[in-house]
Amino acid sequence: MTWRRRALVLALAAVAAACSASITPIATPSATQLPPPTLPRAAPTVHAAPTGTPAPAGTQSPAHPFSGLAPTGPTENATLIRVVDGDTIHVLLNGKDWRLRYIGMDTPEEVKPGTPVQPYARAAAAENTRLLDNQPLVLERDVSQTDRYGRLLRYVWVRQGTSWMMIGLQLVLEGYAQVETVPPDVKDAQLFIQAERIARSAGLGLWSASPAPSR
Repeated sequence: MTWRRRALVLALAAVAAACSASITPIATPSATQLPPPTLPRAAPTVHAAPTGTPAPAGTQSPAHPFSGLAPTGPTENATLIRVVDGDTIHVLLNGKDWRLRYIGMDTPEEVKPGTPVQPYARAAAAENTRLLDNQPLVLERDVSQTDRYGRLLRYVWVRQGTSWMMIGLQLVLEGYAQVETVPPDVKDAQLFIQAERIARSAGLGLWSASPAPSR
């Protein structure tokens, strides 16, 4: 080996020794030194609101076709004395016993002299009694004070909670009476006509194909 090659080999060996001395080995951490693994966070559990099976809706009564009505004319307070038939009663008004005839309707005859008891007459009288139920009465005037027989002519009202019921109109609506229009007392004639149409359409009372009930 020539001196030049020998010198080159010695130089390379010196460089290799120096590099080995400058390299610091990397320590491998033990398992106890490792940080705990980061786990993905579970999504929060969302509980749906309970949905119970709704109770079946009960059968509801249809709205009364004349709900919201109330007296609109001059009124007086009176007390029922007795029921004569389906369209006539006796009332105590201003200390006097008056025979009163409902305006706007007519029921079958039960007590008319010389006239046999007509079908539904007794049923109409019984229903009139039930509707009045000895309640305080409010008498509404149309135009006339009395008819040719001296009977008071009035629409007769009773209170039902916060509502009003016109007795004569209700009797027509239930099929116990029919419309009777006698001028000049015709303020509510259209209401009575409407009530009779409803009763006819439903086949109630006078408009029923079945015989009149015995009372």
